[in-house]
Amino acid sequence: MSLAAIPSPATSVWHLGPLPIRAYALCILAGIVVAALIMERRLRARGVEAGTALDIGAWAVPSGILGARVYHLITSPQGYFGAGGDPLRAFAIWEGGLSIWGGLAGGALGVWIAVRRRDLSLSVVADALAPGLPVAQAIGRIGNWFNNEVYGRVTTLPWGLQVHDMRTGELLPGLYHPTFAYEALWNLGVAALVWGADRRLAFRRGRAFALYVMGYAAGRVWIETLRIDEATTFFGVRLNVFTAIAAFLGAALYFFTTRPARIPGPVTADAR
Repeated sequence: MSLAAIPSPATSVWHLGPLPIRAYALCILAGIVVAALIMERRLRARGVEAGTALDIGAWAVPSGILGARVYHLITSPQGYFGAGGDPLRAFAIWEGGLSIWGGLAGGALGVWIAVRRRDLSLSVVADALAPGLPVAQAIGRIGNWFNNEVYGRVTTLPWGLQVHDMRTGELLPGLYHPTFAYEALWNLGVAALVWGADRRLAFRRGRAFALYVMGYAAGRVWIETLRIDEATTFFGVRLNVFTAIAAFLGAALYFFTTRPARIPGPVTADAR
């Protein structure tokens, strides 16, 4: 075994008396808070009333978590349904298994409801969220490290990952690609790209969010090819690869066909 390796925690939960404190949940919550703070600041800069990010999050977060879990169950049903599955584990989101694609779909529905209630522009809110969302994803990926999940094929690279079997606490033989870390670093790069490009070019009409989707989807394609966890495949290719390609093409089509706004527009629904 290589002397250089990334260790993994043997536990992902601590108990404060009878209360379990789960690392995965803490990482998800931290990501949500950071994304909300970034969005709030960007909304304020666009003239939107203070506290709007909190109101939007009240709708977007629950619907996003629900969508993320449903997509995971559909694309990776092996541990929950059928022979040897445990359907009750479908509700155990603290074990991991929240898909960003389902989270984006569910979260988008929640945002749409929120902006309709407040008569805001959906595109303005989406652009304000665009840099914060990949930062939140990067923070959330740390939870995968605690859960010893979302790792890739065996590797001899010096940053190979040690992995524990969380049922027995024993180390698995060999080292593995830390694909959760690859995605976290990629997401931070996407956040910097979106923030820098938006600051320089002043994207509007949802184009900053489209750039985020393109950047994230491009990284997800190559990262998915390294992962070895069970997933639904078509023609030997993981479903998430097809999803990422479709998301990239849809976002690129929107980005390059939507005319940039010449002057700052209002943030009300009339500007949509």
